[in-house]
Amino acid sequence: MMKQYLDFAQHILENGLERKDRTGVGTKSVFGYQMRFNLREGFPILTTKRVPFGLIKSELLWFLKGDTNIKYLLERNNHIWDEWAFEKYVSSKDYNGPDMTNFGLRAVKDEAFNEIYQQEMKKFQEKILADDRFAKQYGDLGKVYGYQWRSWPGENGETIDQIQQVIQSIKENPYSRRHIVSAWNPAQVDQMALPPCHSLFQFYVSEGKLSCQLYQRSADVFLGVPFNISSYALLTFLIARECNLEVGEFIHTFGDAHIYLNHMDQIHKQLSRQTRNLPQLQLSEQPASIFDFSEEDIQLIGYKPHPGIKAPIAV
Repeated sequence: MMKQYLDFAQHILENGLERKDRTGVGTKSVFGYQMRFNLREGFPILTTKRVPFGLIKSELLWFLKGDTNIKYLLERNNHIWDEWAFEKYVSSKDYNGPDMTNFGLRAVKDEAFNEIYQQEMKKFQEKILADDRFAKQYGDLGKVYGYQWRSWPGENGETIDQIQQVIQSIKENPYSRRHIVSAWNPAQVDQMALPPCHSLFQFYVSEGKLSCQLYQRSADVFLGVPFNISSYALLTFLIARECNLEVGEFIHTFGDAHIYLNHMDQIHKQLSRQTRNLPQLQLSEQPASIFDFSEEDIQLIGYKPHPGIKAPIAV
């Protein structure tokens, strides 16, 4: 039913403190919280607003491919990461358009600027898709999730495929306490467009079931967390399939969990809605490996949420 998420949001509204933040928008925030989802009771995706599952699928498969360039996402009409790549471009010497300083915040506050921003963003997206050289330079987000998951730099120039290693570890030594994947690489945080918010996750096997716990250092509760819940639930299903296990729980543990001050109307609207039944996840039997999946191989059955609720993203 996803009541866990609504209780979480209500907890922040009742107990959170207002804090300044990097984006300049301001938040209401708590430090430390945990939600648990029994994956056998249905796929955890919000029903109090529509969450675009297609974007969750393509982003997760992007991570699993080890890709860090938004071109893959744009080809699938996924714009989750556009703002961070765009920020890199408009800060460069190659950009000669209108002033985009603090563009995210200005676009929220100034309707005329927002129109200019949308025009510039569209030009940027089109150039990423049309120009491979431009995409390589300005579409790449640095050493973000996909790089750390699949190509963590080791000693002597070798790389560590953490996803492949954790799959092998679950298969060979299921009761190990070392089934861990980390995206937080202190030596390379400065080389990432956005330091990893969902920074470390651990798998746990018991009674033939695979569970996953995620530690998320920073959580945009209205916009980001619904994606994170479903993304890591999906990852748990995929890893379980790869390891011939059933699914257990997804446990979501938070550091700084916050609602942006310009999301307050939206979160109250969501809290006023009644939850609905959870859908079921259906995975194709065809792909031989987790790394061979396409978006078409992953489907939700019976997802009937309330309509989506739009809100500005803080960059």
